[in-house]
Amino acid sequence: MTKEEHIKYWRESAQRDLESAEAIFSSGRYDWCLFVGHLALEKILKALFVERNDNNIPPKIHNLVRLAELSRIEMNDEQKFFLDKASDFNTQTRYPDYKLEFYKTCDADYAKENLAKIKELYKWFDFLTK
Repeated sequence: MTKEEHIKYWRESAQRDLESAEAIFSSGRYDWCLFVGHLALEKILKALFVERNDNNIPPKIHNLVRLAELSRIEMNDEQKFFLDKASDFNTQTRYPDYKLEFYKTCDADYAKENLAKIKELYKWFDFLTK
């Protein structure tokens, strides 16, 4: 695949995941909504990584702050803090030790607020890939 094809792959996959997060939110599965929202951010950051680096294959990591750093994105402290928090949506949803506690925390208001922040950052990262 060419560099452009790799970028297109990551962007399209990220867009599908963002749409899925919105649909999952509507179903009331708030923990999984945020998990898939994390995936959308991860994938759009991987598109940026490919665009801004010589390597067409992004690192196989899930840490959003690290992906943003490797993609040379300048962020303020608030953005970094939220990316760090969103990285936890991955861990807290997937692993049994964290899952139950996160499920209890993740009500409609919590998910709505955090999904809005995911969408805001996603939109900015997507803009940067153009």
